[in-house]
Amino acid sequence: MAQIEENVGTGGVPERAATRGRPGVAAVTAATFTVVTSEMLPVGLLTPIGEALEVSEGTAGLTLTITGLVGAVSAPLLTPLLGRCDRRTVLCALMAVLAVGNLLAAWTPNFAVMVVARVLVGIGMGGVWAIAAGLAVRLVPPGSIGSATSLIFSGIAVASVLGVPAGTYLGELVHWRAAFAVTGVLALMVLLALAVSLPRLPAEQEARLGGVIRLFADPQVRTGLGAVALLVTGHFAAYTYARPVLEEISGASAGMIGTLLLVYGIAGVAGNFAAGAGAGRSPRSTLLVISAVLAATIALMPVFGGSVLTAGVLLAVWGLSYGGVSVSAQTWLLASAPGAREAASSLFVGVFNGAIALGALVGGLAADGAGVNAVMWLGGVLGAGALVVTALGKAPDRG
Repeated sequence: MAQIEENVGTGGVPERAATRGRPGVAAVTAATFTVVTSEMLPVGLLTPIGEALEVSEGTAGLTLTITGLVGAVSAPLLTPLLGRCDRRTVLCALMAVLAVGNLLAAWTPNFAVMVVARVLVGIGMGGVWAIAAGLAVRLVPPGSIGSATSLIFSGIAVASVLGVPAGTYLGELVHWRAAFAVTGVLALMVLLALAVSLPRLPAEQEARLGGVIRLFADPQVRTGLGAVALLVTGHFAAYTYARPVLEEISGASAGMIGTLLLVYGIAGVAGNFAAGAGAGRSPRSTLLVISAVLAATIALMPVFGGSVLTAGVLLAVWGLSYGGVSVSAQTWLLASAPGAREAASSLFVGVFNGAIALGALVGGLAADGAGVNAVMWLGGVLGAGALVVTALGKAPDRG
């Protein structure tokens, strides 16, 4: 029995397998980067997509809404449906779905086909993110779990803050369709990396839909999900329309917009690692700071964003704060439900992507009905709401 205990790592995975699984952390990080980049890609390409498919910018923004809604539904449903399936096989299959969705978007002749493509992206993205979020504990020895978790979540943060400017640059240099095609090819490459580098990952326990839903009864889980819903809705109500905002308020050119979004992205990567360290000590304090800074920065964009310089400063602070949202919120939820990691992750992904969809939708309504200034003020109000929920709700003591 002693020998068996020595050879078993966290989560019941043999220590030898966990050690061999270390290269898989890099592949899983690449997977999270690819799925979130695929989801966010339309943000920097709304104008050319709308022109090519002959729809308004508000309608083009539905490409983000559709993917977010599908991801929100697929994440909590896929977890119980997958049952005892090996997670390595599931991840590879979901990356294949993602690749097909992106390649179809690159080819799309009209908006109807684009909708189908974005549904496929939503299925792949929701499933991959839900599974990947809790894999670090199964891939590395206990002493490396913290750094491996931060690295996996850095894929989400880097995609959120760098995938958009990269797609914007490619769209300007070549064509918006090229951005989707390259992302589709990247998904295929990550699929191969996952197949080669991951060990077998049998399901730890069979999650049932009722068990996933019952997590809502935990007040810490409810508070974390509420803060995520408000933060992400507010962010994407504003950020989905970042390009029109920079064009109309700051007078930025297409090339300058890519540079400004890159500044935002670099700050966001730093924010991810800073927030990861802070959330390990105090999830509540970290989310309080993030909520306050995010709300203030978005609301101030119409007031002080009239020049490219001040817009760049505000975008950098915006990126710094939003870059820490995913890792801080996930740390909060895993600390709140340590015995149900995959179920908590699926709820997190569901709420997160539902908020992305809602944010893009209400942002589109605000942009079409009241202009881009209203989009920024709406984002600021929702961020302030997250601040209130985080301050008053129940939180775990440590991450």
